[in-house]
Amino acid sequence: MSETTPTKARLIELIKELAVVHGKVTLSSGIEAGYYVDLRRATLHHEAAPLVGQVMLELLDNSGIRDFDSVGGPTVGADPVATAVLHQAQAMGRAVNAFVVRKAPKEHGMGKQVEGPDVAGKKVVVLEDTSTTGASPLTAARALEKAGAIIVAVATVVDRATGAREVIEDAGYRYLSAVTLEDLGL
Repeated sequence: MSETTPTKARLIELIKELAVVHGKVTLSSGIEAGYYVDLRRATLHHEAAPLVGQVMLELLDNSGIRDFDSVGGPTVGADPVATAVLHQAQAMGRAVNAFVVRKAPKEHGMGKQVEGPDVAGKKVVVLEDTSTTGASPLTAARALEKAGAIIVAVATVVDRATGAREVIEDAGYRYLSAVTLEDLGL
């Protein structure tokens, strides 16, 4: 079990209560599992969302990552995580922006793949709610680098322990995760 603060302990309780769904499911990676962690049930919950922001900031701080300008990742899963971090950072007097990374550049307007305040030359943390293969955060990291961002880490709320860490680290990125399957009793 990873280090647990009272804030993280409560978040784990809420994830277990709100987001862990038991039963046979096929993940987006094609892998079958006997449970599903539908983390948006927690990241969009009135009590859990602020805890997500606090726990992710604690994770980054405790890992020595305090020097970053912006957070975000693959849209939909990372959006509420980034927003929670942005709000909790602001409450602590820290200036952290958020961004959204589309699956592909828009075909109209400015044709952007990364939305939000400009990330060019900025240190960013790629966030994800949960990752199975690591493909989504890697795609986001590549889009961010193309936009001129400097990736300081990839951080997920829940690590499914299905190879994402290895894929992301093999690609040269530092990988962090706040909650393990062991924390969730899975």
